[in-house]
Amino acid sequence: MHAQRRVTSKDVAERAGVSRTTVSFVLNNVPGVRISEGTRQKVLHAARELNYYPNAAARSLASRKTRRIGLVLCQSPERIFVDAFLPGVLRGIGDMAQAQEFGVLLQSVENVAQPDAYTHLVGEKQIDGIILSGPRSDDGQLLALRKEGFPVVLLGQLEGSGVPFVDVDSVGGARLAVEHLIEHGHERIGLITNAPPQYTASAQRERGYRQALEEHGLTYDRGLVCCGDFNEESGWRAMSELLEVVPPPTAVFAASDLVAFGAMEAAKARGLKIPHDLALVGFDDVPLARYVDPPLTTIRLPAYELGAGAGRMLLGLIKGEEVKDTQLFLETELVVRDSCGIHEGATLERSV
Repeated sequence: MHAQRRVTSKDVAERAGVSRTTVSFVLNNVPGVRISEGTRQKVLHAARELNYYPNAAARSLASRKTRRIGLVLCQSPERIFVDAFLPGVLRGIGDMAQAQEFGVLLQSVENVAQPDAYTHLVGEKQIDGIILSGPRSDDGQLLALRKEGFPVVLLGQLEGSGVPFVDVDSVGGARLAVEHLIEHGHERIGLITNAPPQYTASAQRERGYRQALEEHGLTYDRGLVCCGDFNEESGWRAMSELLEVVPPPTAVFAASDLVAFGAMEAAKARGLKIPHDLALVGFDDVPLARYVDPPLTTIRLPAYELGAGAGRMLLGLIKGEEVKDTQLFLETELVVRDSCGIHEGATLERSV
């Protein structure tokens, strides 16, 4: 005789046609979330039909603050391990959390379309709020959490969503990088994006690239745009493609320093000298940027301030404080080094 399978919150969610997070909110009476009475009754009815009752310990935990926040990174673990920009962000978040005696739980999510890709953190691992880094336009779970009133802050932004965020002006930063190349005589400028187009930062940096060209009367050529994917290898592949274009670009804007490092090595492998044969500008100003050969001209982002700003904003939302500015933009800065053909310190640093 087979033992009857234990009913889970997933079964209740499927019966009620809602997410497992919503089931957890309803059955554990989580305070402060906005769930319609109709949805609440559907969940309760499904739970009664299936004879499901949440674990008593989980109910107890859900009824109070856990003093933990979740940091969700929309990248694979492999990409996270080589992300030289991330430590500064983590330090900023960690300092804000520690000051208020909160812990930080780190979660890597590569596929946001996967059911409960990260929302299980809310119901199962018990966190009080989420900072999501690298938002994507196809992330429906994020909007569901926001609709239910769970505290969420983005590192980056999802335009039109209304979700609070801390970000840099990626459009303006990219425009600044490309304008610098145009001002030094380049007209045929390639772009290697930092990530696939569904990542909002990637789309924004391409928009800035395009704006700079159009504002200076240069034609946007789709054949000069290649897609990076967070790491050096993708930069190598993309630069190799660009160098096959006839005529090839005389300059390249790589919208991430890691991508730029790979692009730099691909150019060298073709026998090109940077910046004499090809100018290159990156984006991020990771610590290694000043030590590669030649040192990389790049757009500096305030990594620590991004993390600290997101942490401060999320903790305010969790505590029910009035957070006046839920759309925080931080400045970027052009740092001129040798890879663009202008020696470090030869021109003034500029910011947007």
